[in-house]
Amino acid sequence: MTSAPTPIRAMNERLQMVAGGGPTVIDGKALAARITASLTTDVEKFIAESGVTPGLAVVLVGADPASQIYVRKKVALTEQVGMKSFEHRLPADTAQADLLALVDRLNTDPAVHGILVQLPLPPQINAKKVLDAINPAKDVDGFHPVNVGRLSNGTGGLIPCTPLGCMKLLDTVIDDYRGLKAVVIGKSNIVGKPVALLLLERECTVTVTHILTRNLPDIVRDADIIVVAAGSPRLVRGDWVKPGAVVIDVGITRVVDAQGRRSVVGDAAFDEMGHVGAITPVPGGVGPMTIASLLTNTFQAASQALAAQPHESGTGGAEPEDEALIVIPQVDSTTL
Repeated sequence: MTSAPTPIRAMNERLQMVAGGGPTVIDGKALAARITASLTTDVEKFIAESGVTPGLAVVLVGADPASQIYVRKKVALTEQVGMKSFEHRLPADTAQADLLALVDRLNTDPAVHGILVQLPLPPQINAKKVLDAINPAKDVDGFHPVNVGRLSNGTGGLIPCTPLGCMKLLDTVIDDYRGLKAVVIGKSNIVGKPVALLLLERECTVTVTHILTRNLPDIVRDADIIVVAAGSPRLVRGDWVKPGAVVIDVGITRVVDAQGRRSVVGDAAFDEMGHVGAITPVPGGVGPMTIASLLTNTFQAASQALAAQPHESGTGGAEPEDEALIVIPQVDSTTL
């Protein structure tokens, strides 16, 4: 008597029938567009019913070219979905005390529901102190220790954007995570650790690897789900991955080949993954979902802020300490 196929195996059989035996390329750009379209409708309804427009404050210190591009995209998409954008650009020589004073003002500004301080920060500023100073209820990056703690014990809070985006990408191809083996390559606080916790919440058996992990290819070969966020171009080779596995590639690196041609590659060797069940491309996979998740977090923060306010009768509303305990719907490169 043959055993019933696992959820991921049955899923991959369906995917390969549709794709003619090849992998399903998980289109993060298309998924992000659907999420932002839905969010636009939600924001419009929220404003009509509450009279409150969700607001996101983005703080950029200095003139790092990559950071400027990221901030422009975030500001444009924030306004596109109907939310307010508050942009604060500070000179590179800004003192830490001045940045902390700005964060404090934003924490108490009722028009601001989300605060994002763009990293990296100049060397005279302690990034941890700045991120820890953000009100956890407005920490739409999900980096504050309070939100990290809530993620670890499953009590909700605001989830880091890239891990949240990874899970939404996985949700498009996996219906049932229970018992699946997941390997997370990279143990960063930004991606690796949070995505491992999210996979554990779905009842996966999770292994987290790092730069000192031994026999990494053998560990990866046993995985049904692979999330690679190592910042190492083409680290994961085709012969590391078993047929039918799902690969989420978080890495993005600009490289130059022997002929001087420039290209953008991920942490997985995409051209060697013809046997996998599904894989995210680079670019166009995780990146667009990170920004979509930022907007989702901002809307969640605005909704929770409104719920925490007392009703006109003075008897309603959530207590402040409970305001971030609502569990959200399951709907560039990082360091090891």
